[in-house]
Amino acid sequence: MKQYVVDAFTEKVFTGNPAAVCVMDTWLNDQIMQNIAVENNLSETAFAVKEGAVYHLRWFTPGGEVELCGHATLATAYVITRFVEPKLKTVTFHTLSGILTVEKQDDLLVMNFPSFQLQPVPVTEQMTAALGVKPVEAYCGADMVCVLENEEQVKNVHPNQDLIRQMEGVCLHITALGNEYDCVTRSFAPKCNVAEDPVCGRGHCHVIPYWADRTGKTEFIAYQASARGGVLYCSYAGEHTVIRGRAALFAEAELFV
Repeated sequence: MKQYVVDAFTEKVFTGNPAAVCVMDTWLNDQIMQNIAVENNLSETAFAVKEGAVYHLRWFTPGGEVELCGHATLATAYVITRFVEPKLKTVTFHTLSGILTVEKQDDLLVMNFPSFQLQPVPVTEQMTAALGVKPVEAYCGADMVCVLENEEQVKNVHPNQDLIRQMEGVCLHITALGNEYDCVTRSFAPKCNVAEDPVCGRGHCHVIPYWADRTGKTEFIAYQASARGGVLYCSYAGEHTVIRGRAALFAEAELFV
């Protein structure tokens, strides 16, 4: 079986967020797909099967299947439009988060994702201990979001993964207004056996709605301030968050499973 590894939200390899992508004729056993994700040891391995006119897409972390992943969706659309159906301009995915579409616009891939609804929650001593700095505000949707005072605080956090694992939400995203970019964010997912997600589309479906409400803006150039780094071009459209990004091919492989 063919597998591709694609660095998402970047123009060059060794940056952005790597995802493994397998576009298959038929589904594998769930346990085999989970084993492949563990073996890859990337934040996400995506599996897609074409069913009629759409692709059924599933995402597996080393810790289990998740209901939404942005960078692996972008990576899968990149593989399909480059190698599987190069004439295709729009890819439609059936997923656990509903129908998702990705449109190819020159060298950008444009994803239309659901926005997560955030509810304010108290800033706790556990949050401060986990981050080494007290958040200004905290919110919870599917993931937890902690707002910090500035970009430097976001970049300098050395998280306590055990304490993050005890928090509400699947992931924890820390964010602040940026110096060069509109906002900066880092994402941690120890519950998925991912210490830090290099660039997180899912996270920006949380933080972009927050910053849109806070600033009144709808267009953002966002930076994921991980060690690898990545740029996301985001638009807030109420129930939907549009995320644009580039991708770079790192590897093609044959899997013997």
